[in-house]
Amino acid sequence: QVQLVESGGGLVQAGGSLRLSCVASGRDFSINAMAMGWYRQAPGKQRELVAGISSSGSTSYVDSVKGRFTISRDNAKNTVYLQMNNLKPEDTAVYYCNARVMLVVPFDYWGQGTQVTVSS
Repeated sequence: QVQLVESGGGLVQAGGSLRLSCVASGRDFSINAMAMGWYRQAPGKQRELVAGISSSGSTSYVDSVKGRFTISRDNAKNTVYLQMNNLKPEDTAVYYCNARVMLVVPFDYWGQGTQVTVSS
């Protein structure tokens, strides 16, 4: 129904930047009707919400990335981005794209994840 494909992960030095992309495809929904988010999960840790963006464009961030990360969306391209600046080693994780279908009971779709590694 909906497929999310992330790209843009890689290995960078502390202080560097990466831009993650998430392209959504499917016949039933477009991202203009969805809230989108980026989650991350480091080994041995629970998955956490890093940044979210509503269908209206409102954004939110976990405190640890405020001022460094920016989430944005391009509905015409069915794409969500996460611009990651001033990366720190503690940002190392697998980053997952999330799409929330805004039904009476919300339903989540997940991407396969992309690895971000920040060296010190």
